Amino acid sequence: MTPIRVVLADDQQLIRTALRMVIADIEDVEVVGEAADGEEAVTRAEELRPDVVVMDIRMPGVDGIEATRRITTGAGESRIVVLTTFDDDDYVYGALRAGASGFLVKDMAMDDIIGAIRVVAAGDALIAPSVTRRLIQDFTSARSFEPARPRRDLTAITDREREVLTLVGTGLSNAEIAERLFISVATAKTYLTRLLSKLDARDRVQLVIIAYEAGLVSVTR
Repeated sequence: MTPIRVVLADDQQLIRTALRMVIADIEDVEVVGEAADGEEAVTRAEELRPDVVVMDIRMPGVDGIEATRRITTGAGESRIVVLTTFDDDDYVYGALRAGASGFLVKDMAMDDIIGAIRVVAAGDALIAPSVTRRLIQDFTSARSFEPARPRRDLTAITDREREVLTLVGTGLSNAEIAERLFISVATAKTYLTRLLSKLDARDRVQLVIIAYEAGLVSVTR
């Protein structure tokens, strides 16, 4: 099995060292580069073409949001996992809008961080149903630092696909969507695949954002 190639972008040397030491003992994941700021992260991504960039948000110079935007709109196919202090970092939603495929919390267990890297490298999004509701409530609130974008045109999707998109936006897993709509999990996955294609979305994270920006789901406080 070819190892998952990872670049670590964080201005804290201690964080990078801790992650690198843990990953050194993992057969299917390897660190191929490091960056101490966003500009360097973009450069490393262009040079090394890693599968995943673990990206801090608050870094000097070019921050993680801008670095994420540059990488995801570039020629490479690197996927971004945000590394943040969840409880006090209002910038994560901006990073997701910029194309990140999920986020990690700095005090997560190392096993969970490695698992998250695997999930994102496999093409999925790190947006567990248990945290989706909280994340979206936080980062679609008035505290978001980016202006609202025009709502996505949903005329190409069917009524059933709209139902699925709405449920994705509320944080339900494929199994929960299947149960709610009385369909199989395989069918729920098929709808998800169609939505990704029709809405030109990278992953489940972007579908959640589209659902909120399209007004299918509202934030309740």
